[in-house]
Amino acid sequence: MAGGMDLGTGGKGGKKPLDTAINMVPFIDLMAVTISFLIMTAVWTQIGRLQVSQAGGASTDEQQEEEKTKTVQLTLLVSPTEMRLTADQSAFDPIPLTRDDKGRPDLSKLIARFKELKAQLPDQSAITLQTEDMVRYEDLVRIIDECIGSGLPQVSVSAAMG
Repeated sequence: MAGGMDLGTGGKGGKKPLDTAINMVPFIDLMAVTISFLIMTAVWTQIGRLQVSQAGGASTDEQQEEEKTKTVQLTLLVSPTEMRLTADQSAFDPIPLTRDDKGRPDLSKLIARFKELKAQLPDQSAITLQTEDMVRYEDLVRIIDECIGSGLPQVSVSAAMG
């Protein structure tokens, strides 16, 4: 086996042999489970991702061409108590941020405002959300979902100024 090495099969001291066979089956099982888990979670991360860009970042040529065709800079300022929608420096009435009986924000007035806006500007597809620090993340995600559902798929998020 190991050349001139003492295998400990006899003699004094009762040493055990140093050559052992390692069972690789548990290691292979662990790797198979780990790889399966990684493949499944990779799919879920693709499904659960929101397409949101950061406002004020560098824009590509395609985004610059789209900005030339836009006529309105649409901004929604979100605070913990209200939402203010502005279109090219003209502000709409503030929308109070109320909650339903389950604690979720009631966005029906915001959806109605989006429908009015889309009736006036059917080509509008971009909106910038400016959020204050105290706005809950789950509220922000619901507002982003409503923007996309109301026909404004190009959502940018930035911190509120002031």
